[in-house]
Amino acid sequence: MSAVKVLNLGCGYQTSDRCINIDWSIPVRLKGSRIGRRIAPLLLTGDRLAGFEELSDNVMRHDLRKGIPFPDGSVDAVYHSHVLEHLDRDVVPGFLAEVHRVLRPGGIHRIVVPDLEAQARAYLETLDGALVGATEPTAHEESVHVLIEQMVRREAWGTSTRRPVRRWLENRLLGDARSRGETHQWMWDRVSLPHELEVAGFHDPRVLSNTESQIPDWSSYLLDETPEGEEYKPGSMYVEATR
Repeated sequence: MSAVKVLNLGCGYQTSDRCINIDWSIPVRLKGSRIGRRIAPLLLTGDRLAGFEELSDNVMRHDLRKGIPFPDGSVDAVYHSHVLEHLDRDVVPGFLAEVHRVLRPGGIHRIVVPDLEAQARAYLETLDGALVGATEPTAHEESVHVLIEQMVRREAWGTSTRRPVRRWLENRLLGDARSRGETHQWMWDRVSLPHELEVAGFHDPRVLSNTESQIPDWSSYLLDETPEGEEYKPGSMYVEATR
């Protein structure tokens, strides 16, 4: 563990040995249980099973709806990627307050979210192209899909690809996409997110690239880029602010 204490909240499968990784997803809870590890191959198939088997053991199982389990001012940086957009808009201030609480003065809060502006601009570009016949309607439809599909999705994506009986069973046991935290509840851009951070008491919010950070030696964490040096989640916006 690095001397710099960094929390990786809602990590899912994207973990780093240099962080304290925290998550409460179903695969993480299965991985942390002896019984769960035995039944996972019966519940998961294909890519989901492969992801489960590769899931790091270095994950703290904790429900972040109950707060962040660290004392006031005890960590140097807090990172979360594609988490904030899954929170209901009215719980965002409380979540940001918790991050603010656990950070030391001068600590770094790094946020990665889908870039609403980029998605909206892509939509308008394909719309303009379709209107003059320069863009195929299917390409325009794809831009609409990127913009809103995960906001309106009812069934969890993985479940929708299962065979009928298994699909029915998963929906009955696990619930729909929203109840599993899969849907986007809000979207952010380079104006709204920095403003929200300032309201929460953070200072100097700035939009950066995936390789830029005030966290020392950030590239070695391999959270925003792959070992091959490619952006891990293209189409993202990266924002940092200080406590």
